[in-house]
Amino acid sequence: MQSVFEPTVFATTFMTLLVIQDPLGAIPIFLSLTSRQTPTERAASARQATVVSFGVILLFAVFGRYILKFLGISVPSLQVAGGLLLLLVALELLTDKADESPDPDAVTSNAALVPLGTPLLAGPGAIVAAMVAVDATGGGVAGWVSVTAAIIATHIAIWVALRFSLGLNRVLGTSGIRILTRVMGLLLAAIAVQIMADGVFAFLATRL
Repeated sequence: MQSVFEPTVFATTFMTLLVIQDPLGAIPIFLSLTSRQTPTERAASARQATVVSFGVILLFAVFGRYILKFLGISVPSLQVAGGLLLLLVALELLTDKADESPDPDAVTSNAALVPLGTPLLAGPGAIVAAMVAVDATGGGVAGWVSVTAAIIATHIAIWVALRFSLGLNRVLGTSGIRILTRVMGLLLAAIAVQIMADGVFAFLATRL
């Protein structure tokens, strides 16, 4: 009987999305955007940001392959381009050049939706990673289940980080969050290189 769940696909997709979306790194930005909100409003903002991010990424995971077919883009090409984009995101994490916290006075009351839900959480890197993960599985049932489970697990982690952001910020501190962000950036760089290498070999295989 064929398995309907692939642990390796789940683990790889979960780690990739978790590193890219960086829930701990989003805590200072979230606290800045919700600085004038009550605890109840902040909890609602955490939920809204998580739902928006989940919806955007799932949408591209489901329909991304059809967009690629319409544009005539092969999976190896997406892997190489996606790996390069993820490498740029990793370099931002490693060099501390990621987007700075927006000014609370310059954002709207829907800051949990934009810019937090998207593009800060559900940004180009996470979208491409989800699309690459789905296409790499070949669209089988086991692949879909594993990738979807990874997306859900990632957003549970995001919700926990945002929901308890005040406590986590006190425990980890700014320095702790920066250190974890650097480690995640290093892991993401390695994942990006592997994705690009797989894409290059797959592309060459189709030409030989």
